[in-house]
Amino acid sequence: MIRSLLLLTILFVSLFGCSHPKENRDVLFQTSTINALLEGVYDGNTTFKELKEHGDFGIGTFNGLDGEMIGLENKFYQIKADGKVYPVDDGMKTSFAMVTFFEPDKTVLLDKSMDCKQMEQYVDNLLLTQNIFYAVRIEGDFTYIKTRSVPRQNKPYLRLVEVVKSQPTFEFHNVKGTIGGFWLPDYMKGINVPGYHFHFITDNKKAGGHLLDCKVKDVRIEIDYTPSFYIILPGQGEFYKTDLTRGKQKELERVEK
Repeated sequence: MIRSLLLLTILFVSLFGCSHPKENRDVLFQTSTINALLEGVYDGNTTFKELKEHGDFGIGTFNGLDGEMIGLENKFYQIKADGKVYPVDDGMKTSFAMVTFFEPDKTVLLDKSMDCKQMEQYVDNLLLTQNIFYAVRIEGDFTYIKTRSVPRQNKPYLRLVEVVKSQPTFEFHNVKGTIGGFWLPDYMKGINVPGYHFHFITDNKKAGGHLLDCKVKDVRIEIDYTPSFYIILPGQGEFYKTDLTRGKQKELERVEK
């Protein structure tokens, strides 16, 4: 019997050992791949009810590429193309997401003004190794935040690099909020975004989006070491028909920035 979802498990456990993904909370759980999203595969099989079984913290998007997703403390939020935040129903589906159960292994207070690049370099020095995954949460006061979201797409879907050409952007000044996301090793090219991938939501949960730029003022940085990886691939459909062999790093850089 062929299941609707193809399960592919990859466990990186050189430092911490392993157990089954449902028993191990230090797992980065992912639906689909970033290359599939770049190619316009915007339909997925995974509901948010199912996603919550694998994590209470994460980022991603929705079926039809309907905005940006951020999950904090087991609550998931949708930031649509109007920049506003909407609640996520358990029955909604995602075409690309990554989550984990956030349990910080390292916490640092930072009260020095830094731009996004400087902040990332600062966090680089807090990482245990360059060869595992990290969930990162940065909460506090920000002098400046710039975000974007993406409008819901209709079939036939445009490739993501075309969609973001008309993406709406939003700017915030002297705002409280949370940056959430992940740092991934370079060997994840094609599967996910190497380096940092962050989303943002304001403290009042009214606005946010995919993080494009920032300047921190006074924040708490929390890092969760995550040595295991578990991925679910979409069942059949466009994912099976799409050529995912092309290198897309330049496209990814345009999409992310």
